[in-house]
Parts: sequence; C-alpha cells; structure tokens
Amino acid sequence: MFDKSIINGKVYINHAFIKTNIYLQDEKIAKISDEIYASKQVIDANHKMIIPGLIDPHTHMALDLKTIHSVDDFASGSISGLYGGVTTIIDFLEPTSCASDLEKSFYSRLNEAKDCHCDYKFHATIKNPTGSLEEYVLKVKELGLTSIKLFTTYSNSNRRTYDADIIELLKLSQIHHILILAHIENDDLIDLNPDFTYQDLPISRPSISETKEALKLASFVKKYGGYLYMVHLSSGETLQKLKEQYSDILNKKFFVESCPQYFNLSNDLLKQENGYLYTMAPPIRRKEELVKLVSLFSDVYTIGTDHCSFMKKEKNHLLLKDIPLGIGGIESSFHLMYHLFNVQAIDKMTLNPASIHHLLGKKGKIEEGYDADLVIYELANSAIEKLHSKCDYSVYQGYPTDEIIKFVLLRGNIIIEDQNNMLIEGQFIKSEDY
Repeated sequence: MFDKSIINGKVYINHAFIKTNIYLQDEKIAKISDEIYASKQVIDANHKMIIPGLIDPHTHMALDLKTIHSVDDFASGSISGLYGGVTTIIDFLEPTSCASDLEKSFYSRLNEAKDCHCDYKFHATIKNPTGSLEEYVLKVKELGLTSIKLFTTYSNSNRRTYDADIIELLKLSQIHHILILAHIENDDLIDLNPDFTYQDLPISRPSISETKEALKLASFVKKYGGYLYMVHLSSGETLQKLKEQYSDILNKKFFVESCPQYFNLSNDLLKQENGYLYTMAPPIRRKEELVKLVSLFSDVYTIGTDHCSFMKKEKNHLLLKDIPLGIGGIESSFHLMYHLFNVQAIDKMTLNPASIHHLLGKKGKIEEGYDADLVIYELANSAIEKLHSKCDYSVYQGYPTDEIIKFVLLRGNIIIEDQNNMLIEGQFIKSEDY
C-alpha cells in the first residue's frame, strides 16, 4: 500500500501532459501508472494539471547589504515561494576572496537557512580573489556545492573579479566540473553619478554595458573552454547578439538565465511617481528590448527571479544612490511566465535548472525515484493578489494569470492546499560526487 496517490490528473511527463496516476512512498515518486493501487491517502486531481515542483535558481533571502537587509528571510521567502509552486531555491553565500573565508561563509549561511520551508542549495560567491583559485574551487566541491558566482562589476565595493581570474575560473570549471555564474555588466560603462535619480537608472546601467560584457565573456568561453551561466539577462538585444555570434555555445557551454521582470516590465515605469519601486540591477529595459526578449524566449535556458525584496519606505528615495536595488518575485514567477508562454515555461523552471545545477536524479522531473515535489493547478482566468512575502508591496499586483495553484507537495508532504499551509522543514541539498 502506497503512502499517497494522486489520481485523475494530467501529468507533465516528457514535455507533454498525459492522463495518469502518481503513487508516493517515503517522500519519493514510487510509481506512475494508469492502474489504480491501494494507498493510505488519495488526492483526486479531477483533471487538473500536475507539474514538477518549481526550482528558483536565483534568490537573495536575508541579503545583508550592511546598511540594510532584504525584508524576506529564508522562512518568509520560502513560504511565499511555496505558495507560488517553488519547492527548491538556490541562494547565495556571502562573497569571499579565499577558501578559508568561503568555509566560514558557508556555515554562517547554513545557519541562516535553518528556518527555510522548502529545499535549498547555495551558490558560492567570489569577490576580487586573493588566494589560490584552484583551492577555492576544491573547497566549493568539498562543501557539496557545484557553482561559483562572480561579478564583472561593483569595483566600487571590491566585489569585481577581473578578466585574468575569470579565464582561470573557466578553465578550472572544465577540469573540476563546476559551473561559473556571472553577473555581467561592463564596469567601465556604469556611471555611479551621486546626483542621479531613480529615473536615471537606464543611464547609470545602460544596456550596452550588459551586451558588450556578455559578448566578451562568451568569447572567453569559446577560446578557453569551461561552463558559464549568465544570471538575470535583461535585454533582448543582448540575447540576439549572443545568438548571432555564439550560437554554437549558447545554452551548451554559455547558459542564459533571465527573470520575469524583464519579460513584463519596461523602463517607462521608472518615469512614474513611484518609479523607485521598480529599481533593480540590471535595470528593466526599453519596451523594444522587452518585446525582443519575449520573441527569443526559446533561447533562454532557465528562469530565476533574483528575489530580493525591500519595503516601500526603504526604496522611497529620489537619489539612486540611496535606493536598495531589487524587487520580490518568487511567488509570482510561474503565474507571470505561464501567462506569457504557457507550457513552454515549465521546463525552464523545472527540468533545465535541475539539469544545469546538478539536481537531476532528485528534482525537476516527474519520474519514479525522484523526490515527490509536485504542483497541482487548475486553468482559470485570475489575477495576482496579495502575496505571502513580508514585503508590503508587489509590482505585479493585479497582473493576469491563467491558472490557480491548488496543491503543492514537497517530498510527498502536502504543504499548500487551497491557500492553507502545512509547513515542514526544508532540507539542504548537498551535491554528491559529480
């Protein structure tokens, strides 16, 4: 007898929905079958859609900016995510320059995440490295991590990693089978004029700074090898140029992540009286760049949210230098992307992040032996209403959606049922040898 069965559902398997039943045992998917078997608990999906639990590969919970913290900690951020169907997040360690500091950063972050209610993993984050890069990479692997994020900008806060070290990290990524993540903006093209207002954000961080730097890093990948993952691509112009010049490595060795905000928000919003609420880095772009990004959706490999929420009062400043950059988005991401792209969005939020971030075998698919992370939703015309974040606003309030999430299961446990929650403790996912 199985622990649970989910019957009469339309189950997303191999890129399509099929009518079948799912049987769960010991937090795993034990059997997928058209047959009816005995189980202790039966969920009748009643022809609703069932997809794998969503994976958000880019969140910033409890982000410490020294003068301010992002409002969502791991507890509130994960709850908000679960209501949006997100059962796994990948967050970031505090930036470090050497292997010994990396280990301290890891255990500190692990302690911060102990209240997380979904499963979680971390990206290491490197800044202006001072020690042996290979020692750093080996420490990443020892800690059970599989990726290192770097910045090509933020030299003003000593977070930038320079080209010679980027090239070495790329070479090491090939030797040691890790992934290099990059926040890609050209530092020389960013203008931090202290008199800029929030309306000047597109001038401060122009699209060309992203496009030029992305093409340079793609050239490094092509010349030196390795595996690079571009976080939060913001402009359709950048993606079009990458496709034109580097189609041979695009999403094979140079992977592209984008975020819901860049498909839904244009920089005209910065001209509004409350335009400060729409500030982030990289910024939202011109309408033309948004439209182009939408048209190139098939060339985006994964969708992350860059969830980094702040309260209205914390963002309500005229001068750009006084505004913390970032918005919330984890709970709205599936609603927004499914409305725009329907089933085309699913793999980019499940299978693909699982594949690139070493989660396949556990997460990202509905398959026997996988964790029973499942989202059950029904098709309906609806709208994004008040969310479950600690943040006191959402830029997506009132945006249309095409579905309503009815159940969310994490490792076979019903966590969300018709907007009620039964929370459990999330688990840290330590990667095995790879």
